[in-house]
Amino acid sequence: MANPAHVFGPDRPGSRGEHLLQRLLGSDARAAAFYDKQVLDHLNPRMRDFIARQEMAFIATADGHGECDCTFRAGPPGFICVIDDRTLAYPEYHGNGVMASMGNIVENGHVGILMVDFFEDLVGLHVNGRAQILGDAEAAGWDLPHEQTAPRRVERWIAVRVEEAYIHCAKNIPLLMKEDRRAKIADRSVRPAGSGYFTGEKTKSALEPSSERSTAGTQSPSAPIPDRPALPRTPVPQGRPISSTPAPPL
Repeated sequence: MANPAHVFGPDRPGSRGEHLLQRLLGSDARAAAFYDKQVLDHLNPRMRDFIARQEMAFIATADGHGECDCTFRAGPPGFICVIDDRTLAYPEYHGNGVMASMGNIVENGHVGILMVDFFEDLVGLHVNGRAQILGDAEAAGWDLPHEQTAPRRVERWIAVRVEEAYIHCAKNIPLLMKEDRRAKIADRSVRPAGSGYFTGEKTKSALEPSSERSTAGTQSPSAPIPDRPALPRTPVPQGRPISSTPAPPL
């Protein structure tokens, strides 16, 4: 039987709501075993290697009122950078200008990241923690890349202090195959979706060439980034730690 001090102790991972349901529905022993064996407060070597191979992630944030948003991010393998075993960073590329995720982070630093390997190992990794928008000087100090070649132009880097890291099992993960996105342009039977897909507005597909993309090869990836305004710092409310070992400050 699970140790009651662990099951109901202050350092137990997870929310009070999930703990209550575990107790009511009789899964508290199984949950305690999962917490003990799978939930870490850092990234172990296998997790760091996994992150270095990933090309996509789902990122969940919430504003100061708890209103949630989940978004999709993608890039070349390793676009999410592991700084150390308790810190990672991911880029915010040039997009539609809404900045919903970063806006939430300004109000509420809690972030949840899910990375899934759909192509080989059929396994996922959850990383929950506290996010902070980095200024240019901070990103440069961490030696983070600043791609400035269209279409991937890094606008900001987001640092995440890891609080929880754990597996997402393979049970319901589909096996997918990769295809060349650009090959779809030549296949006129497949019409790549543009930004007006759900509104009916006629817009150019993200896969179609544009003047911005046609000149991408002439832009220098190492070109200096123009000065940009400083952003407000994310408040870091006091939360229940899952380990007595302090994470490095961001």
